[in-house]
Amino acid sequence: MDILRSVFMGILQGLTEFLPISSSGHLFAVPWLFGWKDFGLSFDVSLHLGTLVAVIAYFWHDWMDILRKWRQPLLWLLVLGCFPAAVAGLLFEDKIETLFRDPLFVGIFMIFMGLLLWFAEVAGKKSRELKDIGLKDSLVIGFSQVLALMPGVSRSGITMTAGLFSGMTRETAARFSFLLSTPIIFGAGIYKLKDIFTGGMGGNTPLIFLVGMLSSALVGFFAIKYLLKYLQAHTFYVFVWYRMVFGALILAVVFFRR
Repeated sequence: MDILRSVFMGILQGLTEFLPISSSGHLFAVPWLFGWKDFGLSFDVSLHLGTLVAVIAYFWHDWMDILRKWRQPLLWLLVLGCFPAAVAGLLFEDKIETLFRDPLFVGIFMIFMGLLLWFAEVAGKKSRELKDIGLKDSLVIGFSQVLALMPGVSRSGITMTAGLFSGMTRETAARFSFLLSTPIIFGAGIYKLKDIFTGGMGGNTPLIFLVGMLSSALVGFFAIKYLLKYLQAHTFYVFVWYRMVFGALILAVVFFRR
């Protein structure tokens, strides 16, 4: 049974890390809804390492091209965009997770971000491509990532929303979000490896970790691929409605359980 749950959580992480619906919110809320045992922080780290593999594998050629042309503006815009979230994560992540790691807040943030994404979809001009991104865009999107420290907000969701508000096309907002996520996920994964070394596997077998990580990597790769294709011809509204319904479900369960 633990193996099946590991696969399920890997699939959940792979989808929600890149779709604008919050991986942290789902990794917390889904086990809470079903009353499943917590695999522990070390297991969550392994799932994030899986999505790191996914984003590196998908954008490998893009990153090689960016790094070979290290003087090009896009590289430095990505570096600049990562800086606010990296600093905020180091300084405040533990405190924020302690304060807001509650189903009530997850439900509220799911709905709030759904409304914000809906407004960005309506108001955004959706005319700017990757080549049009400038310093102001990078700063706005970079600082927006700080909000993603709160479970239920979604790193990909808030950066895509900020991209839409900046006038980017849907696909460009998603692509820039994914490129920006690579160093963020890499840095967070390396930083949190200490939790595995200090806390061990929390009573889980190595197979539990491996299955979860592989599931996360595989599903994450295809989530990136098909979301980029989907956004070429479709809106974000399906994710808006999903966030609203899932957030309302969480709040309803909170109300009935309390």
